[in-house]
Order: sequence, then structure tokens, then C-alpha cells
Amino acid sequence: MRSPITKIYEMYKDRALRKKAHADTVGHTGIRFTFGKAKATAEEADNQKNKDKKSEAADVYPEEVKDKNGLRIPAVMIPSSFITCRSCGRRALRRKWEDNYYVCPECGKYAPIGAYYRLSLILDKGSFTEIDTDIKAEDPLGFPGYKEKIERQEEKTGLNESVISAVGSIQGIRLVTVVLDSRFFMGSMSRAVGEKVTRAVEYAMEEKLPLLIFSASGGARMQEGIYSLMQMAKTTSAIEQFSEKGGLFISFLTNPTTGGVTASFATLGDITLAEPGALIGFAGPRVIEQTISRKLPKGFQRSEYLENHGFVDRIVERSEMRDVLTDILKLHADTRKFSTVRKSAALENKG
Repeated sequence: MRSPITKIYEMYKDRALRKKAHADTVGHTGIRFTFGKAKATAEEADNQKNKDKKSEAADVYPEEVKDKNGLRIPAVMIPSSFITCRSCGRRALRRKWEDNYYVCPECGKYAPIGAYYRLSLILDKGSFTEIDTDIKAEDPLGFPGYKEKIERQEEKTGLNESVISAVGSIQGIRLVTVVLDSRFFMGSMSRAVGEKVTRAVEYAMEEKLPLLIFSASGGARMQEGIYSLMQMAKTTSAIEQFSEKGGLFISFLTNPTTGGVTASFATLGDITLAEPGALIGFAGPRVIEQTISRKLPKGFQRSEYLENHGFVDRIVERSEMRDVLTDILKLHADTRKFSTVRKSAALENKG
């Protein structure tokens, strides 16, 4: 029987995860409201664009607003009542989207979701414990404008890097889970991302836990140059060691999974799952078509195409994600128990 203190602690952890998950969903479809100031003028926006051509005018604001004590007042996200699908253009009530796990209720197109929200969909209540929270995005090369971009991404998303790693349980089975969040630099792999993924793999290896990685990435982060490319070898080596020790690695590919992430840990899973319609590949379809001067087959690099050609084991709907993972983990747990019993019986016979 669990103690009351344990129950209270689990309730506290669950509340913390639910709060972050709610912030994820609001951040995707909310309205950015800043206290006491308007957006920048067109002239200010043009000046900012000259400094950083990729900045959007909607994200440019004049001087910070501070309260009477001189403390900065942050912007807040107000959830909108309706959400418009980027695929079909139709609007539906936010409630319908929430009930449908942020899959368009009209056309079935999958919207991207935040890391914390995804974790809240699969983990048991009160089991979430985030690890390696001290590792965050840095600027190892002093790349022009990169620090400012990191600060804007941190303010916009509430994240300090594009990956969240955690320990939790699914139906009572403990595991290590890593989730790449496409809202932060399109989930690109930086030095910090490679370090967090590697540490999560090593933690799973030390604790003899299954490993689950949700990939959503545009590839290596160009602002970190060779440091980002080195993470491919680093993470691949960690996965190889984990596999040699008999660890179970479930790779779950979401839209998009491309570039250096695809070329490293994302495609090394013992079991590879994918969301419907996810773009999975190294280079994009347009780049390939321009290179080979040929038209690609319909649906090329989509998860359904890869499943038909043996690169993906199963397409998993978001609504059945937890159930499918439960089946895999239970099968793995039963297999390990059976293996342990056989080894014990063999030792007894030898004795």
C-alpha cells in the first residue's frame, strides 16, 4: 500500500505535467498578448528585418514593458475558441480539436503537438520526472544573431531546447522517454540536443529500462556547424551500446523527421512506429527531384510509403498511441521475465 506522501507527490508531478501540456496546446493556437504596448511600427519591423531577415514582423516588439518595481512583464498566450486547419482551411471548435488529440476533425490532418502534451497522452498520472533540465541551447561558435534567436525561441515556446527527456511509466512499466519539439528551431539537433539524447540513452542503459524516442526534426542546426553534425556519431554510438546490452529502443517518427536525425538515432529502433502522413527522409522531396531530374512516386517519403517498403513497422494513430506502446512494453517485459527464468533453471540444472 502506497503512503499518503507518495500519493501527494505523484499528484504534484501530474499537475506540473498537465500545466506544461496545457501551455503547449495554447502556444500552438493561441493569441499572443503583451501588456501595455502595441506591436512595432512598420519602420521598426524593417530595421529588425535588416538585422535578421528570417524574423517575422509579427514577433517584433518595441521596448519591454515593466511594472512599477522595474520587473519585466512577459507576454501571455490567450487560447482561441476556434482552430483553423492549415491543410483544409476549415475552422472547428477548440474543444473538437482537443477531443481529437489535435487531429483535424474535418480532414484528419495531424497538427504538430508540444513535447509535454505528448508525454501527458502516454504516461501514467504522477509518473513523470524530467531529467537533465540544466542542459540548454548555447552558442558555441558565436554565430551572428544566434543568441538573440535562442532568446526569442525560449520566450515564444517556454522551452530552453528542442528536446525533453523524462522518466515515467506506461501501465506501470517504467521507461525513459525523449521527445523532440518542432516548435523550437524546428526540432533541429544542436550540441545540447545530442547531449540530452545521449544522457537519456545512458540512463536507460544503467537502469535497464526501455527507451522511447519521439522524433520531429528538420535535421542538424546550421548555426552550430560541426558541433551539430558530431551529434550524429555521438547518439548513434550510444544507441549501439544500448542495443548491445539488450535494451529495447522504440523509435516513434512524427512529422517531419528529416536530415541528421533520420541519419542517426531515429532509424535505429528495434521497433519503428510512425504517425500517419509523417514526412520521413534525409533530403526533402524537391531537393531529390532537382538532383535526379525525375518525378518521385506519389506519397514518397511519407510514413505509409515507408511502411509498405519495410522501413516502418506500423502506422499508429495518435488516439491509440498509449495502447500500442503498452502492448509492446508488456511483451518485452514478459520476454525478459521468461529469459530470466530460463537462465535460473539452466544454472540449477548445472548445479
